[in-house]
Amino acid sequence: MPPEFSFFIGDNLVLLLLAGFLILCVYLAVRIVPQSEQHVVERFGRLRSVLGPGINFIVPFLDRVAHEVSILERQLPTAKQDAITSDNVLVQVDTSVFYRILQPEKTVYRIRDVDAAIATTVAGIVRAEIGKMELDQVQSNRNELIKQIKHLVEDAVDDWGIEVTRAEILDVNLDQATRDAMLQQLNAERERRAAVTRAEGQRRAVELAADAELYAAKQAAEARRIQADAEAYATKVVAEAIAENGIEAAQYQVALKQVEGIGKIGAGSGTQTILLPADAVEAFGKAFGMLKGRG
Repeated sequence: MPPEFSFFIGDNLVLLLLAGFLILCVYLAVRIVPQSEQHVVERFGRLRSVLGPGINFIVPFLDRVAHEVSILERQLPTAKQDAITSDNVLVQVDTSVFYRILQPEKTVYRIRDVDAAIATTVAGIVRAEIGKMELDQVQSNRNELIKQIKHLVEDAVDDWGIEVTRAEILDVNLDQATRDAMLQQLNAERERRAAVTRAEGQRRAVELAADAELYAAKQAAEARRIQADAEAYATKVVAEAIAENGIEAAQYQVALKQVEGIGKIGAGSGTQTILLPADAVEAFGKAFGMLKGRG
């Protein structure tokens, strides 16, 4: 092999090795991070930087990507934990927590198992908060309880670079003895409401009957008042006639009454004989005379 050929091969090999080294450096220096991730870079075992989504550059052979952390929202598995209310009722609470990582450098260097740490924190906070409330408050103020738990969990995990996006209480379960006692209480409350409703109905019926009697009494009194007013008016008319016409008006009214009385007797059935008082003819004469005179 000629020396020139050997030198040519040696030069090409060096160039090939140099090109390969450069390609390797570029490959190691360029880091493309997906939108849903952040990469933690270390240099000689220490935190160097955090790479965000897109194209990033690091120093090859000195820097390395130690952790690839997903920043997507995560959901912890549904956890069940026992708690005792302030009125000494044992309940089993089903909880679920959603969170996402905001600062990966805190998450990877301050906590080993972030899911387990959050689950333990939530369990302790749930027990403490339910212990401050009675069972009825736990059932009726669930939204307020959820807000309080979320706030306390956020404060507890703030040093881990985590944001708690949502905390949910899925269910509050009771033991069988407590359920039976609550069922008895519910039935008693229903019976009490039914008794109250019946009593209200009876009271209303009595009130309506009393109102009806009062209305009837008022109507009767009004009728008697109208009748009395009519009689008083008639008496007033007679008195005015007597005052104007003297004794003749009074005799005229008496004669009319006598004629009306004889007419009623004559209209009766069962007899053909009419007994007239001795002054009947005189009464007729006076009445007709007065009528003629008034006419």
